[in-house]
Amino acid sequence: MNLSTYLNLYALLRTDKTSAEEKRAFGLEHETLKEKPLAQLQLWVEANLKRLSRPLLSETISGYLYGITLTLGVIAFFLGFFSGVALLSYSGHEPVNVIYFMAMVILLPLITMTLALFSMLRANASRSFLVHISPAYWMEKVLRLLPGRVQQSLEELHVNPSLLNWLIIRRSQLLALVFSIGLLLALLAMVVTKDIAFAWSTTLHVTPQEFHTLLETIALPWKGLFPSAVPSLELIEQSQYFRLGERLDPQMVENASKLGEWWKFLAFATLFYAIILRLGMWVVSIIGYRQALKRSFLNLDGVQSLLKAMNEPLITTSSPQREQQFDGKGNHYAQEIRTFDGSYDRTLGWAMSEEVLPVLNDAMQIISPVLEDVGGTNTLDEDREIVLKSKGEVLLYVKAWEPPTMDFMDFLEELAKVADKIIVAPVGTAPNGYLPKENELAVWGRKLQDLGEKKVWLKI
Repeated sequence: MNLSTYLNLYALLRTDKTSAEEKRAFGLEHETLKEKPLAQLQLWVEANLKRLSRPLLSETISGYLYGITLTLGVIAFFLGFFSGVALLSYSGHEPVNVIYFMAMVILLPLITMTLALFSMLRANASRSFLVHISPAYWMEKVLRLLPGRVQQSLEELHVNPSLLNWLIIRRSQLLALVFSIGLLLALLAMVVTKDIAFAWSTTLHVTPQEFHTLLETIALPWKGLFPSAVPSLELIEQSQYFRLGERLDPQMVENASKLGEWWKFLAFATLFYAIILRLGMWVVSIIGYRQALKRSFLNLDGVQSLLKAMNEPLITTSSPQREQQFDGKGNHYAQEIRTFDGSYDRTLGWAMSEEVLPVLNDAMQIISPVLEDVGGTNTLDEDREIVLKSKGEVLLYVKAWEPPTMDFMDFLEELAKVADKIIVAPVGTAPNGYLPKENELAVWGRKLQDLGEKKVWLKI
């Protein structure tokens, strides 16, 4: 299931004109998916997609989302790259303060991921402040001011607020991940192309020993595998920088070649805190988004009615205790049955589609291994082939409002030569529960009486 399927289902439900019989026929055709509503809905969308006009709403919205995500992704990448370049700019007179870069790749990601976690917890609310402070949310608002068909489609679309929130959260995590990749590439590029002297400096009273303890704590995720990526106490002592006019500590100048070793720690800090943890948050946001999408499918207006129509039998109002008889004016048929058997060897439908037959059997609670349509657009050879295979008890549905034709009577005679028993069942329309009218039954009764075939029975 994806957003395109959701949008296509939304569009189909707004213009749905399929009958209850068609829906039930689809449900019977995919009865194994009765307990899997999402898969059933997806198949229904695929089967009815041709009814939607082009371009599809899903194509318009998906194209918009792809375009805006690509645009924001490019912006985030270059913003991260040039931010890294700016933080690592080295004039040759003053060392690069690692505190600034650490704040960007450790502190900022931890703060934003904490906010993201809270926004995920509040994502199911229709209005979530934490979701709406996302840069992706506001940048998208600006781009939506552009004119065009996309804006018209978005204005007409009513999407579950929870789904929109998760969509923003997922995209925000992706953009933050791209931003962090830009930072890491900037670090690697600057280290390769420049001889950078790193140092650390802060107005807070922090000793090298305390700073070393802090860095070891930060480096716990990779300390065991890459111990060289953890600054030693000696390196920290040598790289502590105090701004005293334009002069550098002579000891720092003497150890300038060692100060570049900081890049390993900065690279691993960026990789773990800004990329790996963010990647985990992105995966979590994808999972949350998919769960919200599933809920949105089932909460979409019209979905529950659609599932009910596909999975619940059409209720017939025909009664097994039909008390009213024919009026006795020569239209009474001697061989009548009031109730159907539980099963028949074959079910045929005269001038009926194959989709209608399973719905009729389902409504009448009848089991039949073979269902075939006869008459109508069938050729004589096709009907003759079906007749030759119709042994045992045969249930033959006919449209009650259409009087029997000569073609039908000829077919019935041929069928009686092969079958052991034939039940002719006139059925009414679906809105009337397939219940035939008395005058319609009278017409069929008189015609079958004229035929005088003992194997033929009339369902009243």
